Amino acid sequence: MVEALRSLLGRDKITVAAAALEQHSRGESYDLAVLPEVVVFPEDVEDVVGVVRLAAERRIPVTPVAVNSSLEGQTVPLRGGISLDLTRMNRVLDFRPDDLQVTVQPGVTYPQVNDHIRRRGLFFPIDPGAHASIGGMVSTNASGTMAVRYGVTADYVLALEVVTATGEVIRTGSRSTKSSSGYELTRLFCGAEGTLGVLTEVTLRLVGLPEVALAARVPFPSLSGATRFVTALIQAGVPVARCELVDEGCIRMVNDYQSAGFPEEPTVFLEFHGNQAGLAADAVLAEELAQEGGATAFEGSPRAEDRGRLWEARHNLFYAMLAAHPGKRNITTDVAVPISKLPEAVENAQLVCRRAGLPGYVVGHVGDGNFHVIIFYEDKESARVEEVSHLMVEHALMVGGTCTGEHGVGLRKLKYLEAEHGPSLALMRAIKRAFDPDGILNPGKKLPLGL
Repeated sequence: MVEALRSLLGRDKITVAAAALEQHSRGESYDLAVLPEVVVFPEDVEDVVGVVRLAAERRIPVTPVAVNSSLEGQTVPLRGGISLDLTRMNRVLDFRPDDLQVTVQPGVTYPQVNDHIRRRGLFFPIDPGAHASIGGMVSTNASGTMAVRYGVTADYVLALEVVTATGEVIRTGSRSTKSSSGYELTRLFCGAEGTLGVLTEVTLRLVGLPEVALAARVPFPSLSGATRFVTALIQAGVPVARCELVDEGCIRMVNDYQSAGFPEEPTVFLEFHGNQAGLAADAVLAEELAQEGGATAFEGSPRAEDRGRLWEARHNLFYAMLAAHPGKRNITTDVAVPISKLPEAVENAQLVCRRAGLPGYVVGHVGDGNFHVIIFYEDKESARVEEVSHLMVEHALMVGGTCTGEHGVGLRKLKYLEAEHGPSLALMRAIKRAFDPDGILNPGKKLPLGL
């Protein structure tokens, strides 16, 4: 296989070096590691077609990967084979500012997209952190800090170029912003985690940069008070662009990591986008709701440096946690619930962590009911960590939520698909068989059992 790949692509696009195999054996926040047999670095769609056709002929598993920041095991090459690293496919192919569109290869990261288009007053508003690649964001239907206002990745994907499991190149969607033609295949690939095809080109819808932005830091004496404020804020219809919750432990670690100097209390970070008059009214209403909810402060600022300092702290949070827990393993897991059930779900997560004797840090894009619990632990505590994750998901499903709001299914959440989707899983399996009859594309992910 390796020699066939070298003959096909040349030696500089293929490696079996131990370090590269290890690097591609796992993602972030998932302990299972499986070495691929070879790592391939395609540079264009023709390379991908060649690799997939060879894999299809020999029934070799292919696991697509880019910056490898997945959190639920999506990039683990569970059955060995080829790790298809798309990071060299990192070009902006076509920018059409008059149509509010940009077309990129899958290895481009979302900050690179925004750097390219900002000069024309536009931006791509999905911000999951970790400098995620566009291909990975589409594959997990990522959301992020601005999902409460702007939605998720799938809301911005207009068209895709995809290499199927047989090596055929197909295009889905169009540059039109709406269509009623055919089945919605574009949306089907969003969140498919590389199990239906390999993305080689993505056309994104863009939005205008806001005229004015205002950020606010709103600390509370308790986490329950902070979550109840978020629920009240959303139910009141305040159009926040960002609404992030971090508990006091997170604040303490960020302070230690970058000398942020924030009071160590559960805190809601907010950002508002709009015009000057609208922003002022939104901030006033948000402050009133915060005061009614028991906030100890409401510190807002339109200055870019203040906003940058606040969101830098949020984006550096995971690295601050790693620094605070040297040598420990970690799990970062998420659930999402109806907004009215958010306080209850967060309190339940805290309770199950306490009962397990584990420090669980709560953080999340809570404006849309999605939150994360991050746990650092030692090997001997693994069973308790899994139990905490299980009880979080069980509660989320009980109140009408989902086992994952943005991280995706990967490997960790496979066991909850039956409870969440029931008989519709049969249709999902039929879709997988139609797209990938031999099960070579990222096998063992997204759906439990079978293909």
